[in-house]
Amino acid sequence: MEIRKINFQRHGDDRGMLVALEENKEIPFKIKRVYYIYDTKKEVRRGLHAHKSLEQILICVHGSCMITLDNGNEKGTVLLDNPYEGIYVPNNMWREMHDFSEDAVLLVLASDFYREEDYIRDYNIFLKNIEEENS
Repeated sequence: MEIRKINFQRHGDDRGMLVALEENKEIPFKIKRVYYIYDTKKEVRRGLHAHKSLEQILICVHGSCMITLDNGNEKGTVLLDNPYEGIYVPNNMWREMHDFSEDAVLLVLASDFYREEDYIRDYNIFLKNIEEENS
């Protein structure tokens, strides 16, 4: 499975580096929610769900973590360890974030506000929904 990795434009000089992100430019949707995950232990797995309509960009702005995406047919895993790189996570994609470095900060940009009814938290229901969509 190919995971869509996005390299963001970096600007820098002797003062340091800057990455600017704008909706519908570097981010392929309107941003309605921003959150970040930190102080996660290496053995902890986060995510473990899919969204019916929500899209996301994941950026590990500090440290590193692994992201496993599953579309119901294939799985792919990618290392996020650069603050100028992100991955696009479309809707109907099961996601797991794992193997966090001690200093990891994972930033998430989301296309919608938090709505519990958009979550699919049971993997078997996720697979059933994908099967129904494909038939």
